[in-house]
Amino acid sequence: MDSNDLKIFQAVAREKSITGAAKQLGYVQSNVTARIQNMESELRVPLFYRQSRGVTLTSAGTHLLKYAEQILHLLEEAKVTTQHSELSCGYLRIGSLEMIASIFLADLLANYHRQYPRVQLSLKAALCSELTEQVLAFELDGAFVNGQPQHPDLETLLVFQEQLVLIASPSTVDVHDALTQSLLVTGRGCFYRDRLEQWLQAENLGSVSLMEFGTVEAIIRGVAAGLGVSLVTESAVKDWVGSRKIQCFPVPDRYHDSSVSFVYRRDLFQTDAFQRFVEGFEAHFA
Repeated sequence: MDSNDLKIFQAVAREKSITGAAKQLGYVQSNVTARIQNMESELRVPLFYRQSRGVTLTSAGTHLLKYAEQILHLLEEAKVTTQHSELSCGYLRIGSLEMIASIFLADLLANYHRQYPRVQLSLKAALCSELTEQVLAFELDGAFVNGQPQHPDLETLLVFQEQLVLIASPSTVDVHDALTQSLLVTGRGCFYRDRLEQWLQAENLGSVSLMEFGTVEAIIRGVAAGLGVSLVTESAVKDWVGSRKIQCFPVPDRYHDSSVSFVYRRDLFQTDAFQRFVEGFEAHFA
């Protein structure tokens, strides 16, 4: 079993299909099937359950996938750091919530790029649950998320804390009026949406209608247009409040705290580029 076998195994596990993995890798399907069968023969355990519409991992396959992802990640890091032996070169893949990225990360990333222009920096915006999964799968080196996720494989660094506010159109009378309006939210798994729904449940207002939007910017504009209300960080709407396009209502103490953390795998091979990035944002937010 070599690294190419692990790449094929990883592709089949992610695609949940031998046909899909073969297409992704540019291999003949029969070659992928044979390599998987050879691995199973060598390990003396089945790695996949074969089904009419694809494959799913067995418990042994799930166990092997964790090691395969670590090994392949380390091989890629070894290649990058060997090819780019100079200070702070290579790749750095960062994830973030869209609200955090749009408000807090622009200056940070710009400064980092100016200091270390040879680092190929990428930023991906997604929900907390997606970001955490991608960090665990070595698809991201680290990510800025809400709260402090508890996972045995994750290291969590508290970056800063913020306050949440309920935003509504200027015509909204009071917080009780606001809580009877439609809720403007992002997809499930969003920290702000979860907090807002918990608050409404405590107020016995679980039947309020929801309107889903793709971005926080769209939500804020929707609130200003009178479509409903939403829960966001105070910093996200500072300019909107200043121009009186929206108004803010206080949130009960139980729901108004919002912490932002940076998470990464404990066993991540920390390149110089990664270490410099962590040092940079710790100084930036100090």
